[in-house]
Order: sequence, then structure tokens, then C-alpha cells
Amino acid sequence: MQNLDQQVIAQSLDWVAGEPVWLCTVLSTYGSSPRAPGAMMVINAAGLYCGSLSGGCVEEDFISRIRAGEFRQGSQIVRYGDGGLPPHRALPCGGKLDILIEMLPAGPGSAGYLSRLGQALSGYLSLRKEVILPHACRYLEACAYSGATLAGYEGNRVSLTVAAAPRLIIAGLSTVALYCAEFSIALGFETIVCDNRPDALQNFAPQLHKDVIVKGTFPARYLEQAGCHGNTAVVALTHDPRVDDLTMMEAVNTDSFYLGVMGSVRNSRQRLQRLETIGGLSTAQLARIHAPVGMDLGSKTPAEIALAVMADIVRHKNRH
Repeated sequence: MQNLDQQVIAQSLDWVAGEPVWLCTVLSTYGSSPRAPGAMMVINAAGLYCGSLSGGCVEEDFISRIRAGEFRQGSQIVRYGDGGLPPHRALPCGGKLDILIEMLPAGPGSAGYLSRLGQALSGYLSLRKEVILPHACRYLEACAYSGATLAGYEGNRVSLTVAAAPRLIIAGLSTVALYCAEFSIALGFETIVCDNRPDALQNFAPQLHKDVIVKGTFPARYLEQAGCHGNTAVVALTHDPRVDDLTMMEAVNTDSFYLGVMGSVRNSRQRLQRLETIGGLSTAQLARIHAPVGMDLGSKTPAEIALAVMADIVRHKNRH
């Protein structure tokens, strides 16, 4: 499963080959708002849409306005909620949304533009996008990596940084890893599982979600060779120090925003001592490792442990 914004771009590309589309992006939110800045939705002239801006309370109004012939400029901003910009529609949650609307005509030009946005959302590339209202986007250039999609505007100039979807690398297959991978896919993470142990691959790999990427290689070797961008979390979930310790020794050399290892408090203390004395990790490197991994939910079952792990990852993702 792609994350929601990737689905928006994929659907946009499908439609724009033969008809115009309206690409909508949340620029800023005030108060209680259901979607964060950078969230996207696409609508066609028939009123079909993909994605979400509000969880439902804005989409219906958008459909009626597009059918009525509104939003025909290359770009414009509207506000939902109080604040003086049309269409003056209040949100049930009491929040406010400022939304960039881009009308993209059918054809290869719009397809190329959307393809570049899709590349930024699915890979290592970050793009800086600038729009001068009411014109179509004329500036879309590579920029330094950002861990999240950033959006804002001042006057008639809109600026967005479009970044890759979050990624989770799971080092080693286990029952907890299966649940983590399932939750990760549902949360829109690109999910990669690394394990070179034949027995583990035979027992667990067939149970993974179809969208999980399986790498039959030693996790530390994968990190050494492939690296990872700053919107990546790396967790080791095997209880095998040969896998978990070596994964952390390599992971601290990456830009990952979250590193974690499963284990009890006692085992985690011993692991950190090994990583310091044998692995040669510095105090700063050790401080990056969450051991035990996850939020303290009093988890007992594999599914509960995986929930605690993913909850902590999401908490840090939304703060970094």
C-alpha cells in the first residue's frame, strides 16, 4: 500500500492523461484540523477524488464548486473555516484550513510535473516547489533532504518542500516483526525487512503483507550498502545479539531519525554495555538507540509490543 499522498499522485497521473485535474494541498492549519500541512487531494471534473483534506467535511463542498465551474485559475488559495478568505465554510471540528488549488490541464506537461512530485514522495529526492499566484507552478527544483513535507505562503508566493514518505527498516524476522510490518504499511511507511537466515525467511516471509519489501541479506550489510534518508526508522526485533547489535552498530552511522532494539530492561542495559565496550560506540551514538524499543504500554502480546514500537516511531516522526 502506498501512503495516501502517493496514491493521490498516482491517481492524478491516470486522470490527467485525458482530462484536467485539480491538485489540492494543505498549506497551513489553525486549531483542530484533521490533516497536516502538505496533505494532498486530487479531484476531476466529474467530482471523483482521491486523498483527503479534512476527513470529509471539505470534500463535498469542493466537488460542488468544481462542478459549478469554479477554481479555473492556474493556482489559488482558499480557506475553510473562519478567517475572511472564501468560501467561508465552517469546519465542524472548529479548525481552519488554507488550501492551495492547482488546476492542471490534460497532457504531457502536467504528467511530467506530477511525475516529479511522485519521485520526491517515493524516493530519496526532495523538491522545492514555488507557485506565484494565480499562475501554474514554474519552479520545481531538487533541494536538501527534508524529513517531512513543508508548506507555507506569504502574499502571492507559495513555497513547499516535498519529501519522501517515511520508511521503516526492520532488522530480522520474528512474530513481533510481522505485526510491526503490518502496522507500518497501514500507516503509510515504505517498509523493508532484512534477514539472511533461511529458517526465518521460510517461516515468516510468506506471512508478510504483499507491499513489504523483503531483502534476503544481513541487516547491517544492507544498511552499509544502501544507506537511508533522514525519514527512516530502523528497529531490530530478533532477540539475537548477532543480528540486533550489529544492526545498531551500523545504523548509528546513518541519518535515521529513530533507532530501536527489542528486549527487557536488563537485556537492554547489557546490550548498550556491549555496544560501548565491544562495538566502540560513543555516548552520543548510544543515546540515539531506544532500548527497550517502544512506548511503555505494558505490552504483553506480540501485537501489543508492535503497537508500542510503532506508536513511539510515529511520535518521533511527527516531532523531528
